[in-house]
Amino acid sequence: MPIGIIAGLTTCALWGLTFVAPRAVVPFTAWDLTVARYGIFGLACAVLMFDRRFRPTGISLDRLVIGLLLGGAGYVGYFVSAALAVQLAGAAIPPVIIGTMPVFLAIIANLRDRSAPWQALALPLLLIGVGVAVVNIATIGATDVSGMRSVLLGILASTVALTIWIIYGMVNAAVMRSADAPDGLQWTGLQGIGAALGSLFLLPLTSFGSSATIASPDLCRFIGWALVMGLAGSWFATWCWVVASRRLPLALSAQLIVAETIFGLVYGFMFEGRWPTVAEATGATLQFAGVCSAIAVFGKPQSSVQLSQKSVA
Repeated sequence: MPIGIIAGLTTCALWGLTFVAPRAVVPFTAWDLTVARYGIFGLACAVLMFDRRFRPTGISLDRLVIGLLLGGAGYVGYFVSAALAVQLAGAAIPPVIIGTMPVFLAIIANLRDRSAPWQALALPLLLIGVGVAVVNIATIGATDVSGMRSVLLGILASTVALTIWIIYGMVNAAVMRSADAPDGLQWTGLQGIGAALGSLFLLPLTSFGSSATIASPDLCRFIGWALVMGLAGSWFATWCWVVASRRLPLALSAQLIVAETIFGLVYGFMFEGRWPTVAEATGATLQFAGVCSAIAVFGKPQSSVQLSQKSVA
């Protein structure tokens, strides 16, 4: 379990960059970054497949399709939705709305798996839910009328990203916890190819044709962010999440994703050059406390027995 938790938190630290990268590459657009990021992700996976250890051999056709769809619809759809949400609503709202995903996913997972008793999960879920509510209410309340339309569109985009994340998390965990689960490196490569293929549909929306007018420092910054998001934020983060999905029950890994919210908030405040408000700091602290209490719940002896019965590594 410790390895799974470390892998999950590493993924969250890298995925948290999603909430600042689109604003860091301006004047390039979110579409530009999406295509570049996942193009690099897919290219890295294709190059690695020259080594047979990385080739998705022996995987059934339906699993191949699922892996490609997880990469295409899941990664590309989520990143575009989250990127637009950040641009429309700022640093605080998108992370905390998407941060409600652990609450929904943990409830769904525990309904199915019974990984922990409901009374034990009550406190973690309550802390996470209250933390999300505190930040949302404070941020929306401080928004003036003229900016409300942008904020509402950002909330809508965040909700779309949330829905995609829930579906991705459930499907990916189901595959990785099955008796014939594919190798983690091969499954990561398959999703990378799917993400690259999915990003091709966004090419007509990019501004690459007008990039000749963009200053060299802006272009270098864009390339740097694309490499970071494609290699670290996509390939390495996906592999870490595959490890976490294999080693942890979905009800726990779902709650670990709250750390992505916290990392996203920290990165956003650093980018904006400000300290969090009292409400933002309180909400993030409550969410962090919820994650810690969830880890404690699944670390108890009775939970370990339940996990061993489910053959969790």
